[in-house]
Parts: sequence; C-alpha cells; structure tokens
Amino acid sequence: MNEDKTILIVDDEAELLEMVRGIFVRAGYGQVMTAGNGPQALALCAARRPDLVILDVMMPGMDGFSVLRELRRTSSVPVLMLTARSEAEDKFTGFESGADDYLAKPFLPRELLFRAQAILRRTSPATGHRVRLAAAEVDIENAAVRRDGQTFPLTAKELQLFRKLYENAGRIVTTGALCETVCGPVWQGYECTLATHIRHLREKMEANPSRPVSIVTVKGLGYRLDLPDAKGAGR
Repeated sequence: MNEDKTILIVDDEAELLEMVRGIFVRAGYGQVMTAGNGPQALALCAARRPDLVILDVMMPGMDGFSVLRELRRTSSVPVLMLTARSEAEDKFTGFESGADDYLAKPFLPRELLFRAQAILRRTSPATGHRVRLAAAEVDIENAAVRRDGQTFPLTAKELQLFRKLYENAGRIVTTGALCETVCGPVWQGYECTLATHIRHLREKMEANPSRPVSIVTVKGLGYRLDLPDAKGAGR
C-alpha cells in the first residue's frame, strides 16, 4: 500500500520539486519529503530512511551522481534518477553508481508513478528470510550480508540480483536474464555493469572473492548460486 511508503524527492528547481511532490501526494503516498540539494538529501536519508529516493542528476555543487555514490556507502535505498539529458553514458554512470532506474525529463506523471511503483515492488524484501552461504549469511529482509562478524549493506540492485540467483539456486541464470532483472527488457549494453554488481556481491559474500564458491561464473552463459546444503535457508 502507498500509505506506508516514504518518498524523498531531490531537485534544485523549486517548481519541479513541488510538482513531483504533488504527483506522489495525489497518488496516496503517506509521507513525501523534499530536498533542494545533495547534503540536505543525505541528511534526510540518514534521519528518516525513505523507501524510495527520486534524485535529479543536474544539481549545482553536489550533483546527483555524487549524492548517489555517497548514499551507497551506507544505504541500499532504491533510487530513481531524473535528468534532462538522455545520453546512454549518463544512464550507465547512474547504474554503475547504484541507481535502480533512470527517467529523462520531460516525463508524464503516470510514467513517473509507474517507474516508482515498479521499483518498490522489485525491492520489497521477503519478510524474515535469511539465506546461509558458505562464508556468509544474507538477511533479505534488511538487505544486508553478515560475514566474519561484519555487516555489509546490499544496494537495491544487488538485492535484486541475489534474489534472482537464489530463486534459481543450483541452476545457471543467464547473463541476459540477470540484466533483465535489473534493467527490464532493454538491457543490451548492461553486461559490464552486471559484472561490476557481481563483483561487489562477491566482495561482501565470499571468503575469497577471487575464488568464489557461492556465486560461480559459468563461462559463456552466466552465473550460478551454490548453497552449502539443499535448502540453504534459515528461518
């Protein structure tokens, strides 16, 4: 339900900020916050922990990419990037930094809501679910990995990829299927970014990321999640 979701909108243009806020308020979202710059956005994320961040790319001082990279140091909150530019390189920069989707201005209110709702559906974790791996435990509910006494947060895209692999544990998941999981049907060109996400997952989940035993590469095909036992799940 929208009523229990908190949205943070970040844009330096006051008129656009209020317009986007109105779209989400009218759609029934319970709490819609706004920030006019990067530092304010980061402070609100730390204090209020929104369910989704709508983040403009082109902002003076601290641009959207910088905000996103700083946010990903500590948070896996889903992020939808907004931009007046539609160059593919911008999209790849956003995805590489941990964005969940990308929408070019101008956009229709219905399209913005559709994108936001799709992200929230994809990133809503299964309640109370933990997965045991050879060297770590993945807490799906809290989007976190616990290994060697440390806790590592998962980004929204990392969580999506892991869930896709876990749903097919023991079976090969093709590169295309994984790219489509996080990008939708138009995923060509995303393969290098996928490899980056897989590397980050291994750094958090494997005892030796250079020699993975849980997230295994199947050359020429894709990846496979190997669990230490048949069930692989905690509670």
